[in-house]
Amino acid sequence: MLKIGLTGGIGSGKSTIAALFTRYSIPIIDADIIAHQLVKPGQPALVPLKQVFGQEIFNKDGSLNRDQLREVIFSDKEKKTQLEAILHPLIFQQMQSEFDKQTSPYSILCIPLLIETKMMSFVDRILVVDCPVETQIARVKQRDLLSTERILSIISSQVSRKTRLSYADDTIDNSNSPTQLAEQVKKLHNKYFLLNSVTI
Repeated sequence: MLKIGLTGGIGSGKSTIAALFTRYSIPIIDADIIAHQLVKPGQPALVPLKQVFGQEIFNKDGSLNRDQLREVIFSDKEKKTQLEAILHPLIFQQMQSEFDKQTSPYSILCIPLLIETKMMSFVDRILVVDCPVETQIARVKQRDLLSTERILSIISSQVSRKTRLSYADDTIDNSNSPTQLAEQVKKLHNKYFLLNSVTI
């Protein structure tokens, strides 16, 4: 079974593309969803987080204050590195565990920071969702209500569009119409299905 690593910059439309693949009953294993699960109350990831970041990133009920953690890591690169060192190994371990349970010809592993974490070898093919920076900014503003300055700081913390595309085995242009997007996904689905047949 093929592992397809779906990646792209913030606001590029990864969730939209993943949803289109589910039309073909293809499993989606999402790093962001797993990351959220790993920091729920009672999960072991909370212990090292508290040791590194202290009580300030937690609410009074013991749950993680995501907004406060976001503020900390975007104002301190060392803290961001420490967070990644705690969470990334756990995320990839859980993704592999979920992948091993699948029986479909291929699975989509949605990993926003695939290139940044240098985990390209974790997947068989890299599918990059691409769109202009202006489109990213507009989408994130509408979705997360962040300032342009904050959005640009997030974009600059990720690899450049050019670098990301240089690693792509396949690309989807997400500045097209919904119909064109669906057609791109359909073509890739057929391609991945055939590739899996060849590799068996």
